[in-house]
Amino acid sequence: MVYVFWNKESNNGKAAEAKAELEKVFEGQELNFFDVKEIKNAAEICKDFNNSDKIIIAGGDGTLSRFVNDIYELHLQNEIYFYTCGTGNDFINDIRERCEISNNLIPMNEFIKSLPVVTVNNEKHYFINGIGYGIDGYCCEEGDKLRALSDKPVNYAGIAIKGMLGKFKPCGGSVTVDGVTSRYKKIWLAPTMIGRYFGGGMKITPDQDRLNAEHLVSNCVFHDSGMLKTLMVFPSIFKGGHVSHKDIIEIKTGHEVKVEFDKPCALQIDGETYTNITSYSVSYK
Repeated sequence: MVYVFWNKESNNGKAAEAKAELEKVFEGQELNFFDVKEIKNAAEICKDFNNSDKIIIAGGDGTLSRFVNDIYELHLQNEIYFYTCGTGNDFINDIRERCEISNNLIPMNEFIKSLPVVTVNNEKHYFINGIGYGIDGYCCEEGDKLRALSDKPVNYAGIAIKGMLGKFKPCGGSVTVDGVTSRYKKIWLAPTMIGRYFGGGMKITPDQDRLNAEHLVSNCVFHDSGMLKTLMVFPSIFKGGHVSHKDIIEIKTGHEVKVEFDKPCALQIDGETYTNITSYSVSYK
């Protein structure tokens, strides 16, 4: 049996095409589809599967992250695949060269065997890409507002530029990595990553390896730059070129990371937005 957990709303509704495509890929096999918007917890369904059953997650990074959080502690022995039909696809960008992709199906077992956990407002979440805090969280917050008003694709780059031009107000804060704290007067970005990409293709932590044996995450702080320099450097994040600006970009790796802002700011975990957040902490052991 092949069980498919899919999000019909991914990629502005185009994910519905995934059903027909998957039926072609698994022609002759029995497929059972579950709409992730209609189930409370995938673990309640998956716990009764036979080990020989295959599991497909069809959607974007958000769908994948939600599913993984549901089933992570079951330690399933089933073959699990990701069928990408979302818009951001930061996970795909990161692992494209790490595995063989056939029929748009990505074998997931290796990538979800060990994941870091983030704590926000005393709630814990496993994450597959990273935590965005600062203008990245702001962009997700504004994007959510636009999606509520229209089904048109959201231009996150445009939101970011408007934010840097004045709508987003950076503030001071501190970052603690494995017990060592650094203080900054003005923080534009302070993400912590298990992968290299966030924000729909930004290579924010170019040297991060999600399969590193040491279980290290990377924290990147974009700090203490004026509006003009921020606007000049920001586009270089898409190819990872921002790391050369060491006066305003600082990347550290560790097992424990805590980020604290002087005022509340939006935050995103694998694309899911949380508002009015003053701090988050990450642990990866």
